[in-house]
Amino acid sequence: MFQIALKDGSIRSFDKPVTVLEVAHNISPRLASVAACARVNGELWDLTRTLPNGATVDIIKRTDPEGLEIIRHDAAHALAEAVKELYPSVQITIGPSIDNGFYYDIFSEKPFTGDDLIAIEAKMHEIVKRDEPFVREEWKRDDAIAFFKSIGEHFKAEIIEGIPAGDTITLYRQGNFIDLCRGPHLPSTGSIGSAFKLMKLAGAYWRGDHRNPMLQRIYGTAWATDVQLKDYLHQLEEAEKRDHRRLGAELGLFHIQEEAVGSVFWHPKGWRLYRNLEKFVRSRLDRHDYVEVKTPQLVDRSLWEASGHWEKFREVMFTAEAEDRTLAVKPMNCPCHVQIFKQGLKSYRDLPLRMAEFGSCHRNEPSGSLHGIMRVRAFTQDDAHIFCTPEQIVTETKAFCDLLQSIYKDLGFTDVRVKFSDRPEKRAGTDAVWDQAEQALTEAANAAGLTYTLNPGEGAFYGPKLEFVLRDAIGRDWQCGTLQVDFVLPERLDATYVGEDGKRHRPVMLHRAVLGSFERFIGVLIEHYAGKFPFWLAPVHVVVASVTTEANPYAETLKKRLADAGVIAELDDRNEKISYKVREHSLQKVPYILAVGKREADEGTVSVRTLGSPDQIVEAFDTFFARICAEIEMPTM
Repeated sequence: MFQIALKDGSIRSFDKPVTVLEVAHNISPRLASVAACARVNGELWDLTRTLPNGATVDIIKRTDPEGLEIIRHDAAHALAEAVKELYPSVQITIGPSIDNGFYYDIFSEKPFTGDDLIAIEAKMHEIVKRDEPFVREEWKRDDAIAFFKSIGEHFKAEIIEGIPAGDTITLYRQGNFIDLCRGPHLPSTGSIGSAFKLMKLAGAYWRGDHRNPMLQRIYGTAWATDVQLKDYLHQLEEAEKRDHRRLGAELGLFHIQEEAVGSVFWHPKGWRLYRNLEKFVRSRLDRHDYVEVKTPQLVDRSLWEASGHWEKFREVMFTAEAEDRTLAVKPMNCPCHVQIFKQGLKSYRDLPLRMAEFGSCHRNEPSGSLHGIMRVRAFTQDDAHIFCTPEQIVTETKAFCDLLQSIYKDLGFTDVRVKFSDRPEKRAGTDAVWDQAEQALTEAANAAGLTYTLNPGEGAFYGPKLEFVLRDAIGRDWQCGTLQVDFVLPERLDATYVGEDGKRHRPVMLHRAVLGSFERFIGVLIEHYAGKFPFWLAPVHVVVASVTTEANPYAETLKKRLADAGVIAELDDRNEKISYKVREHSLQKVPYILAVGKREADEGTVSVRTLGSPDQIVEAFDTFFARICAEIEMPTM
């Protein structure tokens, strides 16, 4: 009797050895039709592989994250096969799956063009229709090296030469094409389906080294269904329309230039938006008993060495020399906050101490990774550190999660995912300390009622963390907020408090942020709202536009009255047609435009045009004024 254990603990018995696909069919013909691979004894296997007796099997569907990854990897193989059929002289290198798609790096003497992408994609569809089986083969290392050299694939041979001698090499064959791959794969190229598209060309150095040959990288996207592909392409179109770099320029919010790479030049309207957001967050912190501090920008390397950041973060720290001392521009605020905590004797009665700072930080990010205001070198964190006792971790975590979720809700984000990131490979502190920190954070997350997924190995070097991921209006995810439990830094920097027993104890540090950085979060807001911000947050609330010059005094009076009440109002009394003014300010996404002429001045009324509405209404200015004064109040919960 041949037995297979399923994920739910049940046992399936067979008269003879069976493949993964046969087990899936035994469970359900429907499951077999959507299966992509399986996890067999903890490893991913092809559907066509024969199972060992007693194996534990978990069938993975095409729409599961791991199944989608296999579809994308198979699409990369189809891409490589298509390129080799069309351009036999090229060499293929590597072709992994990535978020939302795949790529393959190709060495070719002749650059590819957009027309080449069209031809390659057509050939890929042909390969899918041929329904070539993916056949797994095991080779000896030296035989595989000799084979790829014999067919002119020297990059593949170099990859295999880096594999330890004696290791078994797995190759996958599809039709006349064969490639180095550990698998798994779908049963055949036909299983890839039609939901793929080649997207763009880029350059990449072999093994990421500029001294090596330049390769041509072909990017593509692939999905489980045609509907998913259509939705993704629509999302890309929407994302292009919402691109914060384009909208930032069109709305006059900010700009970036080569003379200050990775830094933002905030324009008046952009800085007003920034200050509105800062004011909103600060008001929430005040209501939750945070104390705000400000710490130095330049700090001697000795502090960074003591904290461990010099070892872990030195490569991204900007430094300066002064009077034979090495100073670092701070990349984060935490060591400085510990210095404030250490001033004066602290008692358990002083805890929890919630110390906040809108801290200006700098990190020497590679120029190639910079992206508008989303990824910069100079940024401001809405940073805070909660110094507490171990017994207060749960209550402080819950209070922070409540604060974070209320802020996100008021900013328009209601779909928030949580990831639990545990110990990274490179870390400070003993395993016992990490066990304590991870257990504490797990208990706190459960007490806060959080549903979370595991994100293995992605914790900070000093402690595990929760990562809060926002889903925006077009379905994209943005990791913003964090909460980290840290037993390490208070020890390294000798922070103590006097406990109820009269003895010295180490506080726990909870590192936490809601927005992450103002720059990146504002970029997210711009794209989420497509520049049409909530009224209370908008950099300009109202434009008062005169229809004729004789209405200018009335328009100016209205603008002043609005401004005196705290409404951000602008006056447009230019000698232009009102239709031109309305169109211009609508493109600037001003929430309300008040058109006033002689009649409005005589009657004390305004013609109100609301952003996004084709209609205009005429009402008494006092009525509009009362409504607007209520709307500008920022959320206070």
